[in-house]
Amino acid sequence: MIWVCSTCGNSSSQWWGSCKSCEAMGTMTQTSVSQTEFVEDKSRKSWIVPRKTDELGPQRLTDVNKGVNQLTWRIPLSGVFGAEVSRVLGGGLVPGCLVLVGGDPGVGKSTLLLQIAAMVAQGGDSGGPAPVLYISGEESVEQIGNRADRMGMGIGTEELFLYSSTDIEDILEKAQLLSPRALIIDSIQTMYLKGVSGSAGGIMQVNECTSTLLRYAKSTDVPVFLIGHVTKTGEIAGPRVLEHIVDVVLYMEGERYSSHRFLRSVKNRFGSTDELGVFEMSQSGLQAVSNPSEIFLSEQQLDFDVLAGLAIAVIVDGSRTFLIEIQALCTPGMPVSGSVTGIPQSRFNMITRVLMKQAGLKLQDNVIFVNVVSGVKLTDTAGDLAIAAAICSSFLESPIPNDVAFIGEIGLGGELRGVSRMEKRVNAVSKLGYRKCIVPKSAEKSLASLDLGGMKVLGCKNLKEVINTVFGSN
Repeated sequence: MIWVCSTCGNSSSQWWGSCKSCEAMGTMTQTSVSQTEFVEDKSRKSWIVPRKTDELGPQRLTDVNKGVNQLTWRIPLSGVFGAEVSRVLGGGLVPGCLVLVGGDPGVGKSTLLLQIAAMVAQGGDSGGPAPVLYISGEESVEQIGNRADRMGMGIGTEELFLYSSTDIEDILEKAQLLSPRALIIDSIQTMYLKGVSGSAGGIMQVNECTSTLLRYAKSTDVPVFLIGHVTKTGEIAGPRVLEHIVDVVLYMEGERYSSHRFLRSVKNRFGSTDELGVFEMSQSGLQAVSNPSEIFLSEQQLDFDVLAGLAIAVIVDGSRTFLIEIQALCTPGMPVSGSVTGIPQSRFNMITRVLMKQAGLKLQDNVIFVNVVSGVKLTDTAGDLAIAAAICSSFLESPIPNDVAFIGEIGLGGELRGVSRMEKRVNAVSKLGYRKCIVPKSAEKSLASLDLGGMKVLGCKNLKEVINTVFGSN
């Protein structure tokens, strides 16, 4: 018998009060060693394609990619929707990859993968139609079909096959007969492997089912997608070792009452983890958003009194630039009752203290509310200046003109600091028709040579200069 940690998957020959690897308390569960040996025997099933003789030994690195065209190696995803997914995956779907997709219940994971399955089955730029197998352990094939019809996805391909099962052996036997271009498992927590102890969703079952699917993917070059449930803390349910087994981990994010969804990569062996995909949930499924900045900005108001407390920040997420709206409200009262949405509390505390100490604003007797529009989580420090400007606007009851944007990080001395990719941020602001952009003084000279179509770049050294520049004439 061995003891296995349900959090990280670390094993030990004897019981300990806490896991020696992750130091979690009370997570060691007893498991039979014979079960692990049995799983190894199961991995030699007929659906595992044997390697060629010349692939059994070590190979030279120069020989591995010989004759492989990197431009056509990945499976392309066509259309605007496919381009958005490909951006997050790193340029397309890699043959033999194992992709884990997590997210809150109802966020749209099944809808996303059903659309991806239809796209891969249709072929498009990847050589014509080919079978794709969608496995559901939670819904019947009739329920999946009704969901697709209800959402009006318009899936017309005859190469998308649905199958309802939770037995990994049965699933892979069906996949062997079909020889699919891609395999989708919805969800991994409902799957089980015969002979492995524990019920579906348990540590051993989830671990061994994922390992079996990994061996299938690597030996057949068939990409496999897994849907993973998340816990209350937002982590994928099951052992953390699950995230180490797979090649790619994607998280789908979105507020419950918002139609916008964000697909983010937190692990990617074949590309960057900085990319972000933006989608909108509609009656016909997920639609890619071609200009994400539009969803983060409210409609322009002619009455400037309405705009007090609003400021535009310019952030970069991956290779994309977004303009988002920061809202602030200052009202007299006890400051402990305020709230912050969309930015770290520690960052908000620092900015308000700097405004009081370095800019002379008497915010200590005010309740301050700060909100980032559309449920965006703002972690880019380039948004510091916009947060400070929104708070100043509400406190001074002086609106900010709706053609002004802010870029800059705030230091503890009230000074403005430069941020990365300033040229890219400023160019994005000018293309959207803004007339002024407030930036740190240190970045003003480097931006002077840019063709900004008449937009003025105003450099400021500190918060006092920003307040005088923006609110001095109001």
